[in-house]
Parts: sequence; C-alpha cells; structure tokens
Amino acid sequence: MLASFSAEMLKLYKRPTTWVLLLVSLVLSQVFNYLVPYAGYLSADSERAAEQILTSTMPENLIPNSIGGFPLFAGALALTLGAVSVGSEYGWGTLKTVLIQRPRRMSIYAGELLALAVAVLAIVISIFTFGAFTSYAIATSQSESIDWPSLAELTRGVASGWLILMVWCLLGVMLAFLFRGMALPIGLGVVWILGVENLIVNVAAVLLDFAETLQKGLPGVNAGSLVSTLGGGSDTPGVNSAVDGTQAALVLVAYAVVFVLIAGFVLHRRDVT
Repeated sequence: MLASFSAEMLKLYKRPTTWVLLLVSLVLSQVFNYLVPYAGYLSADSERAAEQILTSTMPENLIPNSIGGFPLFAGALALTLGAVSVGSEYGWGTLKTVLIQRPRRMSIYAGELLALAVAVLAIVISIFTFGAFTSYAIATSQSESIDWPSLAELTRGVASGWLILMVWCLLGVMLAFLFRGMALPIGLGVVWILGVENLIVNVAAVLLDFAETLQKGLPGVNAGSLVSTLGGGSDTPGVNSAVDGTQAALVLVAYAVVFVLIAGFVLHRRDVT
C-alpha cells in the first residue's frame, strides 16, 4: 500500500488539475470572505454597518470564514478532485497497466484514498493559512485587536473542514468507479451539490413534510449544519442549522464509509476495461 500511496502522491503532485483546484479554492476563499467584505466596509453608508462588516473579516472569525464555502463551492471542487484522480485512470487506460504489475486492487485503492486524504488536508490547511494572513493584514491595517481562535478550536475547525471536503471527494471517487470516467461523475456530482440539494431544501422541504425530514439526512445539509455549529452564518450559501453538530458529523462519517465501501466493491468485483 505504501508504494501505491507514494505513486498516487506523485501523480497528484504532477497533475496540473490538482494545482488549479487548489488555486481556485484559495482565490474563492480570499475574494468572498475577505476582499469583497473589505471593499464593502470601505464603501459602507453608516459607521455601524462598516463596523459589522469589518468584524466579519477579523482573525476571531477565521474558522467560519475558512470553511463557510465547504458545503457548496469548495465541496464541488473536492468532488472534481476525486473524480479526476480516479476517472482519468480509465480515460488513459493506466489502471489496467498498473494491475498488470500485480499489485492488489485493494492496495491500489487504499493508496489512492490515503493520497486524496492528504491532498484534501493540504487544501484545508492552505485555506486556513491564507485566511489567517489576510485577516491579520486587515486587522493590522485598521488597528483592530487581534484575537485568534484557540488551538483546540482551530483543530476542530480543520478537522471539520477536512471531513466535509473528504465526503465530497469520496463521492467523486465512487461515481468515477461506477461510471468508469470523470466527465459524467463531475457533471452529476456538481448538479447534485449545487442544484438538487438546493431544490429539496428550498422547494420540496417547504411544501412536503417528508421532504423536510428527508433533508436532514442529505450530505450537503449536514455539512452546512456542521459549519453552522462552528460559527458559520445562515446568510452563507449552504450553511444551515437543520441538525446539531454531533448528528452532522456522524452522518458525514457514515456517508464517507458508504462511499468508500461502494467504490471498493465496484473496483474489486468489476472488470476495469
């Protein structure tokens, strides 16, 4: 498995898509969590509104700012990473070549999952790091007090962000194995994240009682609820308080396990051609 992990890490490092997705994640996080609010602060009509906007960019809000976009936008990028990592192997025909070298399928699979877990963690830490730098710069430029979250809070925030993105990444992996490619899994996954769940939550759940109950089991809703328990505001797209933090974390872990088992079963039982 270690050899497969090393090979997968090298592929992720060499693949331009990985760096593009990381760059897009960082740009979106910086622009919408700090630059746009700061511009709003500079052009605010009243002192009270300006103060509220400025407070939202301070270091004390590093955690909700960093993971606020994970249920939707960053989640779609994580799904893309998972789908590309697996689906490209079918497109290039490299999975057959690797299996000819006699490594066990499950060893390859475990190595790939471990490499993706490390890559997702690196993305989460990068978003937190850049957010910390930007919030510190804003606070310093405005002579505001700097209050960082505690180490325990930061650890919980990073772990929660990693769990959310890993669930979406594993969904991409599962779909890529099911459909033996990457285009269709990315399309279906993004439509689910950005479209279907929003329709269930904002339309069906309002009109139908069973849909209101159903939404509490959706991965996006639970991801948004987990962000909410860490300080995310309900005005952020995808963030909600439908369930408590403990349930949200358990449901996300359950989804991760299911996605891993289904993808592993498909890889183990089905011909790769």
